Amino acid sequence: MKLLKPLLATAVALSLAAPLAAQDLTGTLAKIDESGEIVIGHRESSVPFAYLDDNQKPVGYSLDLCMKVVDAVSAELGKELSIKYVPVNPKTRIALMANGTIDLECGSTTNNLTRQEQVEYLPTTFITGTKLMVRKGSGINSVADLDDKAVALAQGTTNERAVKAAIEELGLDVKVLPVRDHAEGMLSLETDRVDVYATDHILLFGLIAKSKTPDEFEVVGDFLSFDPYALMVRRDDSAFELIGKKALADVFRSGEINDIYAKWFDPLGVGQTDLLKAAFQLNALPN
Repeated sequence: MKLLKPLLATAVALSLAAPLAAQDLTGTLAKIDESGEIVIGHRESSVPFAYLDDNQKPVGYSLDLCMKVVDAVSAELGKELSIKYVPVNPKTRIALMANGTIDLECGSTTNNLTRQEQVEYLPTTFITGTKLMVRKGSGINSVADLDDKAVALAQGTTNERAVKAAIEELGLDVKVLPVRDHAEGMLSLETDRVDVYATDHILLFGLIAKSKTPDEFEVVGDFLSFDPYALMVRRDDSAFELIGKKALADVFRSGEINDIYAKWFDPLGVGQTDLLKAAFQLNALPN
C-alpha cells in the first residue's frame, strides 16, 4: 500500500502535465498548436525578399528567415507543422495580420511606429529607402524632375507617402497612378503608362533584374525615406514574438545570416551596408 501511493501520485502528475502545458499556451501559439498549421503571408513580386518562382512557389530572403521561425515554433510545440501560404499585398498585409488570418508575414514590410499601433515586428532584416526607377535617357534624375510627369505608387506603402510629400513640398504637378503591387508598378512603366515607378531601392533593382529588358531601366535620385524591413507578427503576443526573436538572434549570432544574405543579394550585386551589419550585430542577443 505504501508503494502504491507514490506510484498513484506520479501517474496523476503525469496525466495532468500534458493538458496543463497545452492550456498554458495563448494567442498565436495556441492557435497553431490546435490546428497543427502555421499561416504565412507572403508577397508575390517583392524580389528578392518574397516572390513566386517559376513553379509558383513562394521563395526569397524573407521566406528563408521565416522558415527559421517556423522551425523554432515547431520545436517549442514539439510537433511538425504544416505551412499554409497566403498571398498579401501592401493594402491587405496589416489587416490580415491584425484580424488573425496570417500568423507570420514574410515580405518587404517597413517597421514604423504608426503600424505598431496594429501589429508588431521581429528584429530588422534589411534597411532600404524610397528611390525612383525610370527608363534610361528619360531626363529624370530626382523628384524635382517630375513636374508634368506620371508616377506609379503602390497603395498603402511608406513609399507612397514619401513621394507624395516630396511632390507637395516642391509644388509639382504630377499625375499619380495607384497600383496594387510591384509587378503592376513595373508593368505600368514597361508599357509607358507612367514615367516613373517609385518604391524601395532594393526592390527596384530586383524588378530590373527580373525584367525581360533590364538594360532599359535605371534607379535614380536620393533616398526619400528610411525603411527598416522586418518580419511582421501579431501585436500583444509576447510569447510568439519571443520565439521569433530567439530564432533570428541565433541566425545573426552564428553568422548564418551572411550565407542567407549572399544567396539572395549577391546575384543583384548588393552587399551589406555598415548600418545593416550593425543591425544584425545589435540583434544577435545572447541566450
